[in-house]
Amino acid sequence: MLPLGTEAPNFHLQDTVSGNYLSLDDLKSEKATVIMFICNHCPFVIHVNPEVVNIANEYRSKGVSFIAISSNDVENYPDDSPDKMRLVAKVLKFPFPYLYDKRQEVAKAYDAACTPDFYVFDGDMKLNYRGRLDDSRPGNGIAVTGKDLRQAIEDTLVGNEIAEQYPSMGCNIKWLPA
Repeated sequence: MLPLGTEAPNFHLQDTVSGNYLSLDDLKSEKATVIMFICNHCPFVIHVNPEVVNIANEYRSKGVSFIAISSNDVENYPDDSPDKMRLVAKVLKFPFPYLYDKRQEVAKAYDAACTPDFYVFDGDMKLNYRGRLDDSRPGNGIAVTGKDLRQAIEDTLVGNEIAEQYPSMGCNIKWLPA
């Protein structure tokens, strides 16, 4: 996992909705930035998407920036193609860019392992949290609340270190063949 305190690796990726290429510098916030590795087909991501949208809508008004990135191999997982990413972003009304990491360089730079995987950076772009949204999983009967990500954002906004780092759980990133 990316060590806490690590500065966010920069990137320059295409937003599947606007078609524009965007960098971390274009999207980051002076207060806090949440970077999410997600995809279209993973049942864990599908399970949490509505709450992710709620959290982004809530915290954007507090100056927090949200960035979603998909790094999956689209040859073997065509549901994660940029055209389908654009459709998902529009249907779910993502209030954040949904970027495509075609070469998977960004996922590797962030040591992302699965979808969904959440990273919270402070105003200096130092990593303060990496892990899960909450303890809900498809079929476990626990409501999706986003409590762990919400707490991480709140703590980051007031300058607190995150006491508890909960690892992400979901589908492995679908790596390109070697």
